[in-house]
Amino acid sequence: MHSLNDTTWVRTRADLVSYVRQLSQEAEAPASGWENQSLHGYLEALSAWTNDMDGYFINRGEPVPDQPQWSLTADMLRAAYFYE
Repeated sequence: MHSLNDTTWVRTRADLVSYVRQLSQEAEAPASGWENQSLHGYLEALSAWTNDMDGYFINRGEPVPDQPQWSLTADMLRAAYFYE
């Protein structure tokens, strides 16, 4: 099992499937610490983070990607875990 905080291992569609399964399992755990515990809150956070993600890359000194990679999709899903 890979770390959910490190998405660099998500390189293929199969990796993303595995990552989403792990997210699902973590979301089920009562002590997981998810900020956005309802589906509505999670999807709102996913939308907001995706809209604001240029700042994420700029703050890290990285170029904003033109085309997302599988790992970026995983980053987006993970960010909705805590983004407000």
